[in-house]
Amino acid sequence: MIQINRLSFGYSRQSLLFENLHLTLYPGHIYGLLGKNGAGKSTLLKNMIGLAFPKAGTCLINGQAAAKRLPAVLAELYFIPEEIYVPALTAEQFLARTAGFYPRFNAPEFYKYLQEFEVPTGAILDKLSFGQQKKFMIAFGLASNTRYFIMDEPTNGLDIPSKVQFRKIMASALTEDRCMIISTHQVRDLDSLIDTVVILHNREIVVNQELDKIAEQLTFTTVPVSQETEALYAEDSVRGKQVILPNTAGHYSKVDMELLFNALISGNQKITKLLNQPVYAQSI
Repeated sequence: MIQINRLSFGYSRQSLLFENLHLTLYPGHIYGLLGKNGAGKSTLLKNMIGLAFPKAGTCLINGQAAAKRLPAVLAELYFIPEEIYVPALTAEQFLARTAGFYPRFNAPEFYKYLQEFEVPTGAILDKLSFGQQKKFMIAFGLASNTRYFIMDEPTNGLDIPSKVQFRKIMASALTEDRCMIISTHQVRDLDSLIDTVVILHNREIVVNQELDKIAEQLTFTTVPVSQETEALYAEDSVRGKQVILPNTAGHYSKVDMELLFNALISGNQKITKLLNQPVYAQSI
């Protein structure tokens, strides 16, 4: 479990990215961390894993302070930043030098993921394209079988077929004792993958909710532009008017994360109130 309590962080004394931030993330979920550019998504991830240090509050991984970077904690943590670095090694050489840091690393899984991603195993890593390098690191991270797998903009540099494969592989790798966190501004790339959405806006978490629970409270649909509706939020599109309505009938609709995100960062208090935010904890 990752616990963030009363976190305050900023790169200068005059400007804080977060203030009194609370967040708890549990195993068995794929979290999608969303926020506008500059909202602090990458910085929040770095605080989670101990690469940035809060001015106040704590970031704990399994009860241990992330900032201490204890070997036992690092063995259960794999992080892929947005900008990656790969050495001038082959896949086999990289595995020989790195896999030993992860007690549950599975080499057959690693090569299976490389094959599924169509990454050549004999190539020198720094000679591959950026997209191929990104897929290599995702494959290695998954095969490490760490309890916490955290990625910042993992689909940047991937073409459409690779994004489809990414979603398929990620979904198959989730287990009850594994927590996956994906930060992105490309909401559509995660649409069919994540099960819990976390939205960071104006220095706070405005949503930390499972998509199924959101669907119990809200209805997402499209109606003709001319149709009058008492929508909580609406946007015009080429298909008509995309709307969010209270789910009064108890019917399930697929959560449109992009529409929900736009509604919440616009300051829609009705939806925030309906979702009982802020949510500081949730049950497994």
